[in-house]
Amino acid sequence: MDHLSLVTHRELEIAVRVFHPEAPKTVVAWHGLARHGGDFAALARELGPEWRVLAPDTPGRGLSSWSMYPANDYVYAHYMTVALAVLDHFSLDSVPWIGTSMGGLLGMLLAADPASASRIERLVLNDVGPELDPSGLAELASYFTVPHRFTRLGQLEAELRRHYAGFGIDTEDGWRQLTLESARRLPDGSWTYHYDPRIGEQFVHDTPRDTWSDWRAIRCPLMVIRGEDSTLISEDIVQRMGEAQPTLETLSVPGCGHAPMLDRPQQVDPIKAFLESTTSAQQEAVDANALPWWKRWLGIGH
Repeated sequence: MDHLSLVTHRELEIAVRVFHPEAPKTVVAWHGLARHGGDFAALARELGPEWRVLAPDTPGRGLSSWSMYPANDYVYAHYMTVALAVLDHFSLDSVPWIGTSMGGLLGMLLAADPASASRIERLVLNDVGPELDPSGLAELASYFTVPHRFTRLGQLEAELRRHYAGFGIDTEDGWRQLTLESARRLPDGSWTYHYDPRIGEQFVHDTPRDTWSDWRAIRCPLMVIRGEDSTLISEDIVQRMGEAQPTLETLSVPGCGHAPMLDRPQQVDPIKAFLESTTSAQQEAVDANALPWWKRWLGIGH
């Protein structure tokens, strides 16, 4: 993280980690259910200094405020208003969005809603989609709806290695860094995770909806990444996503489950190519602007 911006939304303070703050291009990267924006440090490094990466901490996670009203604030409808407040804070009319798990679903809902669709220029979903494996979802719900407490930091690290094996982290330094960024010390000296234990109430309070309908409504360029061993999104679901959105770009990541960490060139280079690709509509605009003024005035070339 090169800079930290604090955005006030209603009674909550939203921490936004900023990588490469002076870069000419911007992308929003939104984390998964129980993670935080610090997870995208390696993504920012691999994207390079020409990309400013805005990585917010969702309320209840990382450096952002915890809510006194989880039933109202730890739900997607509220996260959507938080996301729009972040975009407004940075004066972003339209921006590419990379979302891991929960962050991907949030981006999908924004891109599908007529009131906010224009704010999402293109969308990358990291190991998530409009339909999720029920058993994988139930496992997440059961894990994050109970508190976790560890006597020693080493015990917390061992549990992180077990629970987040799907991230595909393959170095000791990587696991140690994840531990340092995931730990919170309790008043009695024991350890727990960095998030508000009540974030799991989202599984109780959030309203189910037909996200396939949302998926079909999206009109921006789309990419989906799937860990080959994912427990949350199957190959069949990815295939159906492509049938509903024929221009969908896909990436399968070996050695990962839910969800790839987006921390190495093999994972990030295809994302960068997608972010920097030109759509047919954008190319038409470029071609039109390249015409002499009098041809544009007469409508020649359209």
